[in-house]
Amino acid sequence: MPLGKHRLQLEEDNMAQLKIGFIGLGNMGAPMAANLAKAGCHVTGFDTVVSQVDQLTMARSAAAAADGADIVVTMLPNGGILRRVADEVLPKMRPGALLLDCSTVDVDSARAVADQAAGHEVMAVDAPVSGGIGGAAAGTLTFMAGGSEEAFAKVQPLFEIMGQKAVHCGGPGAGQAAKICNNMILGATMIATCEAFALADKLGLDRQKMFDVVSTSSGYSWSMNAYCPAPGVGPQSPADNGYKPGFAAELMLKDLGLSQQAAEAVGADTPMGARALELYRKFVEEEGGMGQDFSAMLPRFEAKTRD
Repeated sequence: MPLGKHRLQLEEDNMAQLKIGFIGLGNMGAPMAANLAKAGCHVTGFDTVVSQVDQLTMARSAAAAADGADIVVTMLPNGGILRRVADEVLPKMRPGALLLDCSTVDVDSARAVADQAAGHEVMAVDAPVSGGIGGAAAGTLTFMAGGSEEAFAKVQPLFEIMGQKAVHCGGPGAGQAAKICNNMILGATMIATCEAFALADKLGLDRQKMFDVVSTSSGYSWSMNAYCPAPGVGPQSPADNGYKPGFAAELMLKDLGLSQQAAEAVGADTPMGARALELYRKFVEEEGGMGQDFSAMLPRFEAKTRD
């Protein structure tokens, strides 16, 4: 979404006046926070494991990081932790401040935290990201945001610093809904792409020839064209680096689990999403997929025969 009139002019004086608390400084959160600091924001960080991030002032608790902040950004592992952090930081936030959660969590947690924030007269936006660790470092993430128009407008300047695109998807929880729907598609299409390459191998079809056909035909997909799971085929991808994670298989497992949790809550029939969850759970928990890229499903299918 073009930022238009809300686009922030990144003069150093303006950014230096913006106080940000950033809670959750892992592989994604640390580079995101660093990019805010580089843009001139005063960023106070907190993490239960990470003790120092360059250019950040470190706090001793989440509450201390949030105290007096204009915006508090969270990047956390799951909805339960998000709820606990919200309990700690919201009482410390002044009325009119904003809580921006960039975690990928369940929709119910996102909506519950938004309601809790409203009780403290704090605005809230749930804005999970796409783009991985590389996008976090480069400031090229895509944000899928849920919350009020006013809250979205207020946080747009931060989206511009940390990413290249921000889409306002609707009210509270809509950002999380968009993320899990997107990643349910991604998980299922990656499995289908890996299955197809494994089948092509067994049929004696050259992988490059298959790519040349499928990437320009009705089998076109992001999994094939931009993130091909076959080494040496298509643009550079984790497959060309020993399947070192760009997006880890265990993170795909998490997101597929969230999609099926949401589907169950609203009675949606998602058989492909459910099967993708089963396959990734087996891959991660039983077949050595932990710590590999989610596209490492290809060597998994290569080694399998039809039951």
